Amino acid sequence: MQHLYLKTTLLLLLTLLLSSCVDDNFYQQDALVQPGEYDLPPAGTDSAWVVAGRHYDRSWLHRLFWGDHHRDSWTTPVKLPLFDLSRVNGGMKVVKKGGGFQTSSFQLQDSLGRIYAFRSIDKDPVQVLAKFWRPTFVTNILRDQISSANPYGALILPGLAKAAGVFHTTPILYYVPKNDTSFGEFAEAVQGKVYMLEEKFEGIADTLNMFGGVAGFADSEDALRNRYETNTHHFDQRAFACARLLDVLVGDWDRHKGQWDWATYQEGPEIRYKPIPKDRDQVFLKMDDGAIPFLATSKLMARKFNSFGPKIKDVKALMINASFIDERLLHELTREEWLAIAKDMQVKLTDDVIEQAVKNLPTPIYTLKGETATQNLKNRRDQLPEVAEEMYEILAKEVTIAGTDQSDIFRVRRLDDDRTEVTLSRAAQTGIPEKTLYQRTFLRKETEKITLHGLSGDDEFLLEGDVNEGILVEVYGGLGEDEITDKSSVEGWRKMTHIYDTERGNEIDFGTEAKDLTTRDVKVHAYDREGN
Repeated sequence: MQHLYLKTTLLLLLTLLLSSCVDDNFYQQDALVQPGEYDLPPAGTDSAWVVAGRHYDRSWLHRLFWGDHHRDSWTTPVKLPLFDLSRVNGGMKVVKKGGGFQTSSFQLQDSLGRIYAFRSIDKDPVQVLAKFWRPTFVTNILRDQISSANPYGALILPGLAKAAGVFHTTPILYYVPKNDTSFGEFAEAVQGKVYMLEEKFEGIADTLNMFGGVAGFADSEDALRNRYETNTHHFDQRAFACARLLDVLVGDWDRHKGQWDWATYQEGPEIRYKPIPKDRDQVFLKMDDGAIPFLATSKLMARKFNSFGPKIKDVKALMINASFIDERLLHELTREEWLAIAKDMQVKLTDDVIEQAVKNLPTPIYTLKGETATQNLKNRRDQLPEVAEEMYEILAKEVTIAGTDQSDIFRVRRLDDDRTEVTLSRAAQTGIPEKTLYQRTFLRKETEKITLHGLSGDDEFLLEGDVNEGILVEVYGGLGEDEITDKSSVEGWRKMTHIYDTERGNEIDFGTEAKDLTTRDVKVHAYDREGN
């Protein structure tokens, strides 16, 4: 019956969409509060009263079907400073125009050479649609659902992140006057709108005190490329786990690899990367309060659009968009380490910390949402150990461990029926001994499969241990002349070691346990390093 109702609703909706046209005047022309619109005190000469999104103010019937979301925040007047390109941070200049499919953004540089992102808080998602749908009512609905985002939520994050020990930006909201022409050919894109200014971290000029002895910065693509090309580049997985727990705490579901920068630290011959979260557009999402969004965001459909509330109900949903980077940067940690990180964050995020962080909202928004946001964050903080365990269990089910383009040594020891130890080492060089880079013991009740990728280089794989039961281990030798030896044994008819490589150019001893899955096809070496 429920499926029939859903199908009928979607059919009626589709009929409506196909028969309707896009509203070319969907967005307000100017965020500035107009004379007589509201009874407000004077804003002063350097500020203005603005409404971030009048266009999200809809009738009760529209809200019944499409949700209240954060419409009250979008339509409540707030006082913001005026943005003056010639005065902010000693004077700034436009370096380039950016922006993805939805956000209008710019890269700005101040008088000291520091780089900033300048992004609109409202979005136009039309470009994510196929061209067929853009002239239809689908565009109107997609635009309207931006009201599910909290336009001021990012202002809460710095206080939480600082206390938790997570690197962060410090965003500031501005209103760009309707008559502003300082952006030249791009003036029309910013005039009359609310924008967020936040630091970008690209060079030493952008260094803040929070980074300590940082050597530089990298984006995710460069950091991942370096990690797989050489065995001297490593990610701080404990720091990343802490950052990801904070993401779940604030309901930030959109944490793909492009949402991270990395502070780099020189540790002798090694480079270590620590995460810097950015682009907090999706924190405190509210999308489950309209009939149609409620159905659309169920576990059977667009599950990742998980709403923020007093309870973290669906940890998996908040991990969907980050699965690529989570799987690569969170495979070292044990359950005990996850729990220790969560409990440490609980201690640091005191009631006072949360209360002060929420007070960073504009006063009218704090009056509107502050009490609820504060209580929800406290409740969710109390759940962090359980959340950490669930994140661990999701990631532990199938684990992939990749080597580098240099010579790596993988050792797998089937210790007993329940435990399998994996060690990844850097091969010894002249005058430099072998060095262990990775070591973890996996439990059969938690992990179904372990996948090893040698990538390029002449790699060595050794599997040992005789057990009655064990975990499936897949070995991908990768490019190079690899030496793969399986001396392990697992009782039963099913072979628990699978070896994938090219048929020629390698030295492989399958023993009695390994299944020969070698091929002539060089595609067997493929491994997605950067998520492109």
